[in-house]
Amino acid sequence: MFTSKKKLILILALLMVLIVTSTAAAFFTLTYWLNTPLDHNRFLASAAQQTPQEKVVKLAHGSSLHATAHLLFKNGFIHYPKLWVLYAKATSQTNIKAGEYVFDQSYSPKAVLTKLIKGDVVYRSVRFIEGQTFKQVYRVLQNQEGLQQKLTSANTPAVIEQLNLSVEHLEGWFFPDTYYYSLGETDISILKRAHTKMQNVLTTQWQNRQANLPYNTPYDALIMASIIDKETGAAFERADIAGVFVNRLNKGMRLQTDPTVIYGMGDAYKGNITRKNLKTPTPYNTYTQHGLPPTPIAMPSEMAIHAALNPNQHDYIFFVGKGDGTHQFSVTLAEHNRAVRQYQLKRVKNYRSTIKQ
Repeated sequence: MFTSKKKLILILALLMVLIVTSTAAAFFTLTYWLNTPLDHNRFLASAAQQTPQEKVVKLAHGSSLHATAHLLFKNGFIHYPKLWVLYAKATSQTNIKAGEYVFDQSYSPKAVLTKLIKGDVVYRSVRFIEGQTFKQVYRVLQNQEGLQQKLTSANTPAVIEQLNLSVEHLEGWFFPDTYYYSLGETDISILKRAHTKMQNVLTTQWQNRQANLPYNTPYDALIMASIIDKETGAAFERADIAGVFVNRLNKGMRLQTDPTVIYGMGDAYKGNITRKNLKTPTPYNTYTQHGLPPTPIAMPSEMAIHAALNPNQHDYIFFVGKGDGTHQFSVTLAEHNRAVRQYQLKRVKNYRSTIKQ
């Protein structure tokens, strides 16, 4: 027979076994729940499983862990919000990031929390294209979904002040590229990134320029690059176009380039340039003004900046469009006039000024 002492020991032992067993079971259950996708049972029940449906969840700045859990529960991505919060606090995973997230039912509660901690948010993109003016860039930014509009206008002094830039003019100072942003980012932050990148690219290219170029400052090269990009869409021609303009500057000749005239006309340009336009003086009319125009006329590419600072060495001082997006280069005026008669006065039906992609 058991003594009272032995009975007590046996009871305590049984209690310990029950506690350990219960704890192990609870741990196993919690671990299973944390790591099991929400659609697990549906997956087991159907061999013809369809691709999980994605859903966007927007997490506002300052959202508490409890509010986040409720939002996830409401959208069907966790079953037990209070337990999910307890797990997050117990493991010190409470620093969730605001933003826009994409989830589907293949996510486990643990995977959901991990994504929020990492800040693996949805990123949208906005593209600035070489040859665009700042007005065009401004309109692009205005139409971007999920981007906060902080710019009050496209007015140069106002934008310079809002961006805190050390420039006098905006044109040309933003690098053409694709920029990614998350929900709530501002148009100002995108432009600051584009401006910084343009500064870095211009500085690097200026440091690796050819000798004896007719530029006094990197800004002169930026102006030239903007003209090159507007003159040709054929990458292999950029250095030749640059060479023509450098030759003309060195000879004291006017640049006589149509894109600068068009820019100087502003909203008056309706698609065609007349002889009167070419003879009407503006600061940007390089048919009437010597040297470079006062500012860039567009947003130049890195390739155009490189071409402006590393032009091809040749004797060409003229070029004319051939109707296929490329140009005929000439050394003498007689050669140029023949090219004009051939390619401009006798234009083919499928004439185009941009190269076929």
